[in-house]
Amino acid sequence: MLDNSAARRPLAKTGSGRDFFHRAEPGTTSIILPASNEARYIGPCLEALLASTGIGDAHPMEIIVVANACRDETVSIARGFAPVAAARGWRLVVLDLAEGGKLNALNAGDQAARGAIRVYLDADVIVSPALLAELRAALDRRGPAYASGAMRIAPSRSRVSRAYGRLWARVPFMAEGVPGCGVFAVNAAGRARWGAFPDIISDDTFARLQFTPEERIAVAAPYDWPIVEGFSRLVRVRRRQDAGVAEIARRYPALLENEGKAPVGASGGLRLALSDPIGFAVYAAVALAVRLPLGGAGGWSRGR
Repeated sequence: MLDNSAARRPLAKTGSGRDFFHRAEPGTTSIILPASNEARYIGPCLEALLASTGIGDAHPMEIIVVANACRDETVSIARGFAPVAAARGWRLVVLDLAEGGKLNALNAGDQAARGAIRVYLDADVIVSPALLAELRAALDRRGPAYASGAMRIAPSRSRVSRAYGRLWARVPFMAEGVPGCGVFAVNAAGRARWGAFPDIISDDTFARLQFTPEERIAVAAPYDWPIVEGFSRLVRVRRRQDAGVAEIARRYPALLENEGKAPVGASGGLRLALSDPIGFAVYAAVALAVRLPLGGAGGWSRGR
């Protein structure tokens, strides 16, 4: 168990996040949505955001879509939601960047955003109507805080992916922690802990580890997050995830003091195996394949 002093230790040296808040509007929530060739996903994602409930006029909202090096209709689809956003009184900004890269998109979104609360959202995530309001309420505090919702793995066409997802969702880190896969949010005091996102593989892990387990808040509202389809893609994404964690351990070792993961242990692994033998077999096969010398992980990609 970590003590609360971990929150006060110097963490990643990436500048001061306070630079992003010189023009922050305290009551405003900014949703930063990087998108790289997301024409298939951006419409449903924005529809769900703009159908959010429980957010009154006293809490202005803005969506910053950051299209990075898109070669499809992502930009035009996103801009097509301007009338819907305006009707709700929300600000919608669509940045069309020539340069690719998710980290570049996140930093551009941070620079454009006005809100003191920041929600970082993947374009293939579908939020439930209550999620934004619950995140905003959870982060409305003076101390640093990080929050995410209850992840639901979206239905998959692949039996292998369905089996993997069933088991993965029950691993203690996923079932009991606040992993923030696909969506995480921070308040101004939390975002001040780091400056620009560094050029790393795992931005969500980097952000989560800026906070102690006690500073991470799980809200009840769910969101749907899709898992990749098929064994080879699961291996590719898992390899990239492992490489991302290893990179953080190498470059920012102090952050690992905030991990707080509960170990599965032999007895926990046995319980998982007995409760779902097929899911456990698929999960173990992916983990084994990741360790084979099939090359390293590249840059950011959805893996579809």
